Amino acid sequence: MSTQPAPGPRIVTERLLLRRWTDADRAPFARMNADPAVMEHFPAVLDAAASDALIDRIEAGFERNALDRGAFGLWAVERLDSGQFIGFVGLAVPAFTAHFTSPPGSEPGPAVEIGWRLAADAWGNGFASEAASAVLEYGFGTIGLGEIVSFTARSNVRSQRVMERIGMVRDVAGDFSHPALPADHPLAPHFLYRARPLSGQAQPGIRRDSPGSRR
Repeated sequence: MSTQPAPGPRIVTERLLLRRWTDADRAPFARMNADPAVMEHFPAVLDAAASDALIDRIEAGFERNALDRGAFGLWAVERLDSGQFIGFVGLAVPAFTAHFTSPPGSEPGPAVEIGWRLAADAWGNGFASEAASAVLEYGFGTIGLGEIVSFTARSNVRSQRVMERIGMVRDVAGDFSHPALPADHPLAPHFLYRARPLSGQAQPGIRRDSPGSRR
């Protein structure tokens, strides 16, 4: 990784740039992941080494998930007005097996998830919904996915509201216990949401840059 994002798909919305990661993102991302408020609905906060390792896995995911119509991953998000890094929003293939996931090694299909994590000082501005709406449009309109899922702990009402604002619908019958957690863990119960493409999926105010472009 370097001081400049690697070539790859970028998404620009009215207020945000979604791009590949750089070394400059490591320190603010580590601060995010050490914040108990940000990590409230995850099993534990992350130390700097674990946070860096997560960035490395995310970047590797862009290479692994390079499809004919475009790559996808968890994009670093920065504000256009200040250049401030505020977290990530993007698409990923779940790293666990559940009733809705693809078998390991299969092509991404129904089990492509949309997810996000933003710094606490970025909350309350509609950034998660703005970026996530653009990512859904990219997933359906550019990559041609037939379905995108999302899931979160039952206690994470904030993320559930984002899912609903971007048009996802809860699959009550699909709610599940996260297999990475003990069955009696308070964060194990998860709600599952689904979205499918609509006619005319493209949304105004969203610009997709060419794969090799740079800001």
